[in-house]
Amino acid sequence: MIIRKQISNIWVTFQSPFNPQNLFFIKHFSAITQTRSPLFSDTQKLDTHLRSLCEKPNPKYNNAVSLFNHVIDDFRQTPSESTCNFLVVTLAKSKEYNLSLRVYCKMRKAQVLPRFLSLAALIECFVYVHKPKLAIGVLGLMLKNGYKVNVYVVNVILKGLCENGMVVNAIKFVWGLDMKEVTPDIVSLNTLMRGLCRDKKVQEALDLRFSMEKVVNFAPNSYTYGILMEGLCSEGRLDDAIGLLEEMRVKGLKEDVVVYSTLINGLCNKGYVSRGKEFLNEMLEKGISPSVVTYSCLINGFCKQGKLKETTMLYDDMLDRGIQPDIVTFTGMIGGLGNNGMAKKAIELFNLMIRRREEPGNITYNILLSALCKEGLLADAFDILRLMIEKGKTPDVITYNTLVKGLCKSGKLDDAVTLFDSMLGDETYVQPDVITMNVLIRGLCQEGSLDKAGEIHNKMVENKSLVDIGTFTVLIGAYIKAGNIVKAFELWKQLNQLNLIPDSISHSTIIDGFCKLCALNIAKGLFLRFRKKGYHLTAFDYNSLMDALCKEGSLEQARRLFQEMLDGNCEPDVISYNIIIDSTLEAGNLQSAKELLIDMSQRGLSPDVFTFSILINRFSKLGQMEEAKKLFVRMNASDLTPDITVYDCLLKGFSLNGETEEIIDLLRKMAAKGIELDLGLTSTILQCLCNISEDLNVEELLPNFSQKKSEGFSIPCSELLMKLQKSLPKLQLDSAL
Repeated sequence: MIIRKQISNIWVTFQSPFNPQNLFFIKHFSAITQTRSPLFSDTQKLDTHLRSLCEKPNPKYNNAVSLFNHVIDDFRQTPSESTCNFLVVTLAKSKEYNLSLRVYCKMRKAQVLPRFLSLAALIECFVYVHKPKLAIGVLGLMLKNGYKVNVYVVNVILKGLCENGMVVNAIKFVWGLDMKEVTPDIVSLNTLMRGLCRDKKVQEALDLRFSMEKVVNFAPNSYTYGILMEGLCSEGRLDDAIGLLEEMRVKGLKEDVVVYSTLINGLCNKGYVSRGKEFLNEMLEKGISPSVVTYSCLINGFCKQGKLKETTMLYDDMLDRGIQPDIVTFTGMIGGLGNNGMAKKAIELFNLMIRRREEPGNITYNILLSALCKEGLLADAFDILRLMIEKGKTPDVITYNTLVKGLCKSGKLDDAVTLFDSMLGDETYVQPDVITMNVLIRGLCQEGSLDKAGEIHNKMVENKSLVDIGTFTVLIGAYIKAGNIVKAFELWKQLNQLNLIPDSISHSTIIDGFCKLCALNIAKGLFLRFRKKGYHLTAFDYNSLMDALCKEGSLEQARRLFQEMLDGNCEPDVISYNIIIDSTLEAGNLQSAKELLIDMSQRGLSPDVFTFSILINRFSKLGQMEEAKKLFVRMNASDLTPDITVYDCLLKGFSLNGETEEIIDLLRKMAAKGIELDLGLTSTILQCLCNISEDLNVEELLPNFSQKKSEGFSIPCSELLMKLQKSLPKLQLDSAL
């Protein structure tokens, strides 16, 4: 038997602060009985009637409990000990946990002793009504009544603790057991590991597994490995998860569909869908039949990546194997079609799902509505909403938020406001939340309806409902953009009066807004004020102010801000370096720019397209083409695609230095990459060719360029040569054009 002292210690450890609920529970462990004329002629008839009310398939549990209370309270007649315990156990097994607890308390009041199964049922009841600490207390009652605690009871308690976010306490509870009397089993281990993984403590789960293997001397099963694989995948430790699959094989455990599906789901959730597909093929080769879950994971994964061909092939393969898609499969495919601009196809699939008698829930409806609203198909969206209601589904706040956003995006602001008002005033609608409010305000602001947005917001503030820092931030940004500084400051003052705490987005909005308005004194003042108050200023805030200062010509102030970032106030990002490098080059300090580029790399930041563009541009303008070429080579080696500005700068630089071979070589590279010529780049090429020596056959040297398909100016090489022939007839080009 578990040592009583240890149980006592556990009870003290897990005892919650004293409160009336605990008193209500404790006081019913002792009771007083009185007697009165019985309602039934004998106890046997009472027992028979109570048990008959619990008989399946049509049990009347409420009637049984009502009768039980009635005979004890009003007639002082107590059913037999056997029947009292029968009721407690039967109600718990039927998941009527509150009824079971009521019967238990009543029987204890009548001084009926609980049997082991009743106490085990009581533990289960406390677990499922989310009172695991009281479940532990029942162990003391088991000991008091001379019962031996078994591993089933231990596992029920472990489940309760883990599901209520008390996995650390569950582990302490296990290590407090006397292993000689009650030994945890594989269910105990799996329960604890599931709890740890749910709390994102995967490494602790792995460590616990090894510890329990040593102490308890049992081996994990395939379910154990599935739990750990799922946890590792959720943390992105995919190689470790796959390693567990290999470990299973070494230990002689056979992989099953659950293990493979867990691994495939983890891979797909992290974007490694093709790798997941490889495991599906491996399953099939080993003769393991995939389930609808297996296919749904892969279908959802490919849909998210926009690979509809692979999705269709999997769907067909699924049907060929006799596996019928479920609501999860259809929902994933509908979402995939919607995300790829194929909302009409999504409707067709939705209708197929309906015809197959699959009953969609709110998640499916909301995903389809979102796809339709994104494409402006509002008539179809409201048809789906109508169908949703006809099918007996209640649209939730996500449903209406989606519709409000769709109406705003399509410019139907009056309809969006009407829907919002209906949500506020009509009881048949769900109440809007702050997201609804923010979506509507943002939509009105984007369409320039600032007055209407302000009116709605003021109404909500007056009613003290749906007041959110996000709404204030959207409105402040809109007023700043419109140049209405007075109104922006009024809102800023109001949000402080309402004791709303500005977040980083609020700070960024107001600082960046005033920087773009060239109201630098205001922006600097706010920046210093926020910093003095201890608000966390982000790299975006620093960058906004530095960029504005550089454009104003206040390079030294910008450099001081940048130095603050380097000193630890805020970690600079690539944009921070780009701003300072560009301004440093503009000031003609090439050496400092090179040093900044080196420092940037030492901090683990990789130059982006803009970094290389500004460097190549500046070096080309200064005629330092060797430096510019090195940067261009480095840019290509970094798998960054140069834009037309880079090519334009290089061509101009080569032309100024008279480097004809470099010009022709670059043009060939541009042609090989299919670079499209806009008006500016075409003009630069023409100017470069005009400066080429008359001894060269330009037509033979010049490559062909692809014609730009998009709208705007573009020109193929043949037309370029024709223009060149008219400008420079001395070249005497052959006219095979």
